[in-house]
Amino acid sequence: MRRFHILAVAAAVALLSAAAAAQAVEYQIDPVHSSAQFSVRHMMVSNVRGEFAKVTGTVVYDPKNPKASSVEATIDATSINTHEPRRDEDLKSPNFFDVAKYPTLTFKSKKVEKAGAGKLRVTGDLTIHGVTKEVVLDVEGPSPEAKMGPNIKAGASASTTINRKDFGLMWNKVLESGGVVVGDEVKITLEIEMGRKAPAAAPAKPSGAASKNSLTVPSRPLS
Repeated sequence: MRRFHILAVAAAVALLSAAAAAQAVEYQIDPVHSSAQFSVRHMMVSNVRGEFAKVTGTVVYDPKNPKASSVEATIDATSINTHEPRRDEDLKSPNFFDVAKYPTLTFKSKKVEKAGAGKLRVTGDLTIHGVTKEVVLDVEGPSPEAKMGPNIKAGASASTTINRKDFGLMWNKVLESGGVVVGDEVKITLEIEMGRKAPAAAPAKPSGAASKNSLTVPSRPLS
């Protein structure tokens, strides 16, 4: 009787664990509809804006237990675009991102917390120019899911502010009037669209193979 009780408890725990795990949804970031945007002060008089157009990665989100959620994202540094080709080439050069040596920027979460209705705080490691620092993303979302045909999508926006010198992006030039060409503070905004990861396809049954549960009735000649 005691053995039966232990087995029953173990089965109940397994069912509860499976139900809890079922709450988490895995998404793939859609690189076509996602981007990482940034803004930095230029010559102390205006803000220059740009973006990295290629963002990929995985998001696991559990609305019942946000602490069980996670984010991993990769940004293609070569996809930088400030709508000024000469400036983009300079940003790709060893003066800044040195994309030949450091072709990607990455983010990997370490902690996800609820931060109010429809908001999260995601703490993780951001790697730029080969340097890794902890940052906190303020996230709006994820949004309610939207379905179109076989696709189920959700979205989120995230923002943070970093000091570029913390990541080894040191180049600058002093202006004749005082001040510098490039500000140190960089505001980053991520606009993410993500789709549910498609379930693994069931293995196809061999053609012509009979089901192991099927019953074969031997034929007999008609009388």
